[in-house]
Amino acid sequence: MGTAMKIVNGEMLMKRNNQRGSALIFALILLLVLSAMAGSLMFLSKSETFSSMNYRMMTQARYGAEAGVNAAANFIMNTYVPPAAVPAGTQNFAGFNTNVYPVTDAAGNPIFLSTLNGQAANYPGGQQNAFTNAMNATQPLQAGANTVNYSASAQLMTMVSITPFGTTTPVTIQTWQITAHGDVANVRNAQAEVVTTLERYISPAFSYAAFADANGCASLSFTGNGTTNSYDSAALTANGGAINPGANGAGIPLNGFGGNVGTNGNQDDTGANVQINGSLSTPNAGVGACGAGNVTAFSGNLNQVTGGLVHLSQPVTFPIPTVYPPGATNVNATATLGPTVDPAHCVGTTCSYGDINLAGGNIVTLYPGTYNINSISITGNAQLVIAPDPVTGQYGPVVVNVAGNNNATPIDLEGKGIGNPTFNPAILQFTYAGNGLIKIAGNGASAAVLYAPNGTASFRGNGTFYGSVIANQLTDVGNGAVYYDMHLKKALFTIGNYVLNTFTWNKY
Repeated sequence: MGTAMKIVNGEMLMKRNNQRGSALIFALILLLVLSAMAGSLMFLSKSETFSSMNYRMMTQARYGAEAGVNAAANFIMNTYVPPAAVPAGTQNFAGFNTNVYPVTDAAGNPIFLSTLNGQAANYPGGQQNAFTNAMNATQPLQAGANTVNYSASAQLMTMVSITPFGTTTPVTIQTWQITAHGDVANVRNAQAEVVTTLERYISPAFSYAAFADANGCASLSFTGNGTTNSYDSAALTANGGAINPGANGAGIPLNGFGGNVGTNGNQDDTGANVQINGSLSTPNAGVGACGAGNVTAFSGNLNQVTGGLVHLSQPVTFPIPTVYPPGATNVNATATLGPTVDPAHCVGTTCSYGDINLAGGNIVTLYPGTYNINSISITGNAQLVIAPDPVTGQYGPVVVNVAGNNNATPIDLEGKGIGNPTFNPAILQFTYAGNGLIKIAGNGASAAVLYAPNGTASFRGNGTFYGSVIANQLTDVGNGAVYYDMHLKKALFTIGNYVLNTFTWNKY
């Protein structure tokens, strides 16, 4: 009987010929393992490659869809001609039903501008051809080796007509929902959809105690001891249409907040005791020195602005008020003016005069109506006063449109200021489209709104201004105060900038 072992030095040893082939088997097993690992790595690499490609194509498709949104929005904002505005309050647009949401045509169909597959266009008139041309003007887009195309539809959601404050021309305001697709045609196609809303807000014409729409340094400046605050004229106790506020409105309760200010540029405060009881709104950022190449939001002691900084997403724009031709007759002495008492200078409820220059103790009283004048100057102890309608006994809007022809200071409100016993600034409105100087000084209490988006407003003296001021530049070098009427947010309106919002997207 044979044996596979032998004994050497007392140890049993296995014969080597019985181990033949084992190394080969281990080598084959190792090779198989390595091959499997290599295959796994190749598969993983391929998966990562496809994942990266899918992400890239998805991103390109989404960017294409966003390009479609931008193309549609640019068309609506810059090229599209909306239906002619109708008188405010009627909202009867021919061919449109604006009493439902979304807006429909006369047959009850939703209204679309469209180049989107699956969404037919049915906008009345010739706007669809212009929309198609605008959408195709910059296509296709090239993204590396890929070609990106986009298409979009715009659905009309709402449509109203308003007459912005300070103007006489009604404007059509619309809201659109834009749906855009971005498409990448390749071995592996990609498509993304973006849906957003384009709207133009109807906003209060006077949202701030003071706003300067210039975009440079010191557009809004407080170099004295000026202050802002707020009150609510609607909450004041009425007394025959007026109130009993005490001397210079001393009895009017102030909120201690809401005296917000704003500018498209920089606010520069160098006064030691400036107190802004509210916030500062501006599209700029930063606190510190302001320069031509570095317009900061605020220069000075930010502790003087109790509400801090509010960042605006874009500059605030104000429509330029309509310029009306003034009359030829000047007013230089005490007088009572208005449609019911001076028909020689009035047509309907609109009266026209030249320059109103008041000095000494002269007082001019204005009844409700619209006054187209060239300039107004109140100095000494003179005063401008508004009175209730002599027939109804009710206070009504007094609108003073200042042309400012050949006058560097077309509005000079000094003396005893403006007598508005209601302390409701919405019923006394000053508009001025020029770039002259507007002086608000004296020691009295005035209640009015001043709308001069191209002018320079200068506050001096110790007076108090109840209401709101909009100017290109505004300085307060005295001890005066501006008290914003919170009720103005509900009284006078204008239109804001276009805004894209409610953004959503999907991939396919």
